[in-house]
Amino acid sequence: MKRFRIWLSNFTLIQQFFTIVFFTGAFLLFFIFAYLNRNIDSFVNSQMYVFIHRSQNEYLETRMISEDSNVMHFVYNADSKRYLNHMDERYERLLSRIDPEPEMGSIDSSFEYDNNTIVYSIITFGDSGEYRLISIIRNNFREEFRSALSNSVINITFYVFFALIALIVIWIFSLIHPLDQIISYINRIKIGEKASLNVNRYDEIGEMAEALVSMNEELSAQQKIRDEMIQNISHDLKTPIATIKSYSESIKDGIYPYDTLEKSVDVIIENADRLEKKVYSLITYNKMGYLEDHDPNILNLEMTPVIQKAILAASVIRSDVKIVTELDDSVYFHGDEEPWRVVIENLLDNALRYAKHKITITLQKDLLEVYNDGANIEKDRLDKLFKPYEKGNKGKFGLGLSIVKKVVETYGYNVTGENLNDGVVFRIYTTRKMKKAPKKKNSKKSIIEA
Repeated sequence: MKRFRIWLSNFTLIQQFFTIVFFTGAFLLFFIFAYLNRNIDSFVNSQMYVFIHRSQNEYLETRMISEDSNVMHFVYNADSKRYLNHMDERYERLLSRIDPEPEMGSIDSSFEYDNNTIVYSIITFGDSGEYRLISIIRNNFREEFRSALSNSVINITFYVFFALIALIVIWIFSLIHPLDQIISYINRIKIGEKASLNVNRYDEIGEMAEALVSMNEELSAQQKIRDEMIQNISHDLKTPIATIKSYSESIKDGIYPYDTLEKSVDVIIENADRLEKKVYSLITYNKMGYLEDHDPNILNLEMTPVIQKAILAASVIRSDVKIVTELDDSVYFHGDEEPWRVVIENLLDNALRYAKHKITITLQKDLLEVYNDGANIEKDRLDKLFKPYEKGNKGKFGLGLSIVKKVVETYGYNVTGENLNDGVVFRIYTTRKMKKAPKKKNSKKSIIEA
């Protein structure tokens, strides 16, 4: 069956359809001639007995020997051992094949006679049971009934089969047309042409078409953002490079552009730092794209020291913000220290950029939260927070949160951003079961003011 499916999958839909029709037709013919005919014979015989019994009941009610068009009746007297009917030689030969005094009082049976199937029934009647009513169905009636029944069944079967085939043909072509539209749409997009896709369906094909259109719109939007970002990056890199170059040339010529030599050199250092940070962000983002997870089920990294190092590095950014930490020292996360340190630094940098007075970092089992009491994020940006090159109103480069997402998803965690009544919180969490780390001391709460 598997080989048949593989073989069938190499065909087009039309070829698959005709192949299925062929095998279905072959099965139908086998069903009709090998199974249906045999069962029709059994059904016809059972119906013949119904006809015979009905005719016998009519005789017993009228006590008249009659020969209708379908059933022949013969009355046999068991005492005199003779038939009461007048019959010709043909019927005598036929009746000679039937035992008029069977062991059982009544019997339904059949036998082959002159290449025909003779169906008959014997019942006992009379005050002392001395009479036998032997009823034989006329063979031509049986054959006519069988032929009519077979034709009806076969005709109905073929009508249903061809009706189903017609419906399947309509269905197949209803699939092929939108699929051709989708292929044409993809081919035009692939060569850079503008294209539209209108598939008026609400099934899986319609969902796929909507997904392709949505994906193309998203890719176009991302490409537009990326192009704008490249322009911004070029401008951002060009400005510090131009400043460094012009200040260096001026100093070389003995001219101090910013009052004194020391202040002029400070400007050069400041722009060099800006340039370094931008280049570092780009390198980090590309580096995280190649991050691999080698042991996905092991909790191997103690998070408290990583968080504390990140706080120390960020503590000089804003002196008016209080950083509160609630850290469980026994919590381990899965992953390497350097990527996680980048994650926490980026979340802290984002929080310090928007916080009014306070940042709270909470570390619990399978959960890390970074809260700031700044303004809520616009609703239209909540779904785009972690996309590359998406910047908030105070964002610098648009890569920080996208780096966070790459790292946490690589290590099997999830990250979300959520608006609260009094601020914004970013949560990193996992529901995946991992091997527990060795227990350490109880958790502790510390407050660091930056």
